Amino acid sequence: MINEVLNNFILLNVFMGWLCAQLLKTVIYFVIHKRFSAERLVGAGGMPSSHSASVTALAAAAGMQYGFDSFAFAISAVLAIIVMHDARGVRKEAGEHAKILNQLNTFLHSHGNQPSPQIILKEFVGHTSFQVFVGALIGIAVALVMHQLV
Repeated sequence: MINEVLNNFILLNVFMGWLCAQLLKTVIYFVIHKRFSAERLVGAGGMPSSHSASVTALAAAAGMQYGFDSFAFAISAVLAIIVMHDARGVRKEAGEHAKILNQLNTFLHSHGNQPSPQIILKEFVGHTSFQVFVGALIGIAVALVMHQLV
């Protein structure tokens, strides 16, 4: 069973899409901030969207393997749309809310109130439309390359 999972063409595409996006995200972060962040290797948010890269690699690989009129492609395409919409919408807004709440917490703590500076919400969780789009392009490119190699 493990061998079957490790040789699953579709899962391999998803992993490669995610890996390419995460590596690119880490390099871009390093170039912009002039410092390495190991968190960028696995973290959410930022450029490009690894969620988008993963689900578009899934959909494209399913379409190439089973046909673009298949049930497998339909399910993965719908999943990709939902995930990319969520990355751009809900998760992006959650990051904006976290930023404001962190500022409020710091303000209240600095004025002698109870909120703790140890409670810090993660702000870097969502994506811009461009980050989602670039992630999707990476996922499609990965699936095309993998299809040619296999």
